Amino acid sequence: MNKTVAMRESYGEVLAELGEKNPDIVVLDCDVSHSTKTLYFGERFPERFFNFGIQEANMMDIAAGLATVGLIPFANTFSFLATLRAAEQIRTSIAYNYLNVKIIGSYGGLSDSYDGSSHQSIFDLAVMRGMPNIKIVVPSDSVETKKAVREIAVTSGPVYLRLCRNEVPVFFDESYEFALGKANVLREGTDLTLVVTGILLDRTMNAAEELEGEGIHCQILQVHTLKPIDHQAIAKASEETGALVTIEEHNIIGGLGSAVAEVLASSRPAPMERVGIQDRFAESGDYHQLLDKYGMSCRDIVNAAKKVLQRKLQQ
Repeated sequence: MNKTVAMRESYGEVLAELGEKNPDIVVLDCDVSHSTKTLYFGERFPERFFNFGIQEANMMDIAAGLATVGLIPFANTFSFLATLRAAEQIRTSIAYNYLNVKIIGSYGGLSDSYDGSSHQSIFDLAVMRGMPNIKIVVPSDSVETKKAVREIAVTSGPVYLRLCRNEVPVFFDESYEFALGKANVLREGTDLTLVVTGILLDRTMNAAEELEGEGIHCQILQVHTLKPIDHQAIAKASEETGALVTIEEHNIIGGLGSAVAEVLASSRPAPMERVGIQDRFAESGDYHQLLDKYGMSCRDIVNAAKKVLQRKLQQ
């Protein structure tokens, strides 16, 4: 079993590290700095840390203003608040003007599990995918989180970074090179491709091992950048394996599954199945139990793989 580390801890650490190196970085938060771990930055650089209280919309407008004078604002709150309560301000003040604001959506997916459906963020990626000019990054572990933050800090324009609340297994090491917009082939296989984003990489790896034991050879394509998505890698996977399963901690409508289907429709169509939340709200409870209950278990991935392989064989 890989060791587990919370993404938000790694995020807080790397943000403080970047603050030391770049005086133009400023951090904004909405009274949740102990949750987002921006307090690490605030303790070291109080003159560049701004707490807005529960005023997400105002925070986004101020972030836009700070970007117009050459600063690099990192605007932090829970992902459902960023993409719903402050969506108008992100659209009009940040995205429309292509300002260099980094929007950090913490507690993504079902990871705010015990607060229930009001706080769970199951369609934030759909909201942000539909908004022009914004790049979207969904890391899979703490190492990738740090490398992604370093990359988006030097990337021009608005970026939405989605983070998980809880500890997740660590897959990558310091030799890993993060490239914005480029998917990673983490396992070779010829029968089908498992396309995964975010923290479900662990379950996807386990599912691939189970399928291998049954003689089904899965390629694993990890997509950390949802927008711009790696068209070439997805089209190549379709060409080489002829069947795909998308796996995401998100509604199956509007997120990774939709993005991959769009690529296939415009390049090389192939049978495809979607693993994720089946267009419904969840409930309060243990995080891993909720992932299992709402369609994101290892068994769900295995079943989807067998289903899509059967469809492929029937062509």
